[in-house]
Amino acid sequence: MTSAVIDTVNLNHIFLFLAVISSLLVLARAWRPTAPYRGWRIAALTVLAITGVTWLFWRGAAGYIGGGAWFVLLFVPAIGLRKMAELAAQRNYTSARKLGAALQIVHPTSELRDQVQLLRQLESQANHSAAFHSAPLGYETARRTDHSQLRSAPAVLIFILLNAVAFVFEISVGDWNDPEVLHRIGALDPYSVVVQHEYWRFVTALFLHGGLLHLGFNVFALYVLGPPLERSIGTMRFVVCYLISGLASGAGVVGLTLIGLVQTAQLVGASGSIMGIVGAWAGFLIRHRHAPHAKQRLANIAMIVAIQIAFDLSTPQVSMAAHLCGLGAGCFLGLILAPRAVSVAGRR
Repeated sequence: MTSAVIDTVNLNHIFLFLAVISSLLVLARAWRPTAPYRGWRIAALTVLAITGVTWLFWRGAAGYIGGGAWFVLLFVPAIGLRKMAELAAQRNYTSARKLGAALQIVHPTSELRDQVQLLRQLESQANHSAAFHSAPLGYETARRTDHSQLRSAPAVLIFILLNAVAFVFEISVGDWNDPEVLHRIGALDPYSVVVQHEYWRFVTALFLHGGLLHLGFNVFALYVLGPPLERSIGTMRFVVCYLISGLASGAGVVGLTLIGLVQTAQLVGASGSIMGIVGAWAGFLIRHRHAPHAKQRLANIAMIVAIQIAFDLSTPQVSMAAHLCGLGAGCFLGLILAPRAVSVAGRR
């Protein structure tokens, strides 16, 4: 999630950060006494080892190599296991088993092997008994709660499409990394706002991005974080949180620039709004702190914020001020807009 100051972001640095931080997080979770899939420890340690060795001998490519190891050993298995659970929840045990067997190539753990064996047994039972209806390992619960992310979140879908359409427009008018081009089509800079009174830039800058990777990170974060919040607080409240957090993010950067706390820079990106979503989640959970799992989810949000701050501090091309202003605005909105009577049970 990045609000980019217009400059070339070092992809090697981004992938290096991703490989190291995500592996450490996996290790922290996998080392809990009750944590399932202890085979994740080996995968995370392998990613760290590969990244560390390449950092020592091929520093200029360490991020790409470590990021590739992360993608193969951690990201692909995580996505695959989730898909396997969805297939099993739909009682499509044959496809689930085949996917599990394929995942064993990159994630050869005893836990996955046991699940594949269980799916093979269920597949056999399903072939011999049409009356067999039980689903293993909480898959039935997953089937009931894991709707299509965007089907029940129209505002998230609209914002994703708006960001994509804006990026296509950027491509059509010139180089997306050219500050002159971005200024002409709506990037935010304090001079244009304060001196020339071009306040519309607060809105247009939310939908512009400094490259395909910048867009991809923000859209993915919106896809993951947005739908559960929209389902929890309602579509109109979500729209308010997204837009006002983004506007507060830009206004905060302009204000901090005027008093000299941050340097003048051109700003684009949706992550002020996305950090507003994170903040709104925090405000919502504080409001409903006695709901099941609320404290655990607040701890997860604190981890997201800590990771984002660490990334901002280590990456000069992104604006930590924009992120923190959006986060603060979202938290305030989450506190005042959260419905009074709502259940967060089962929210992810």
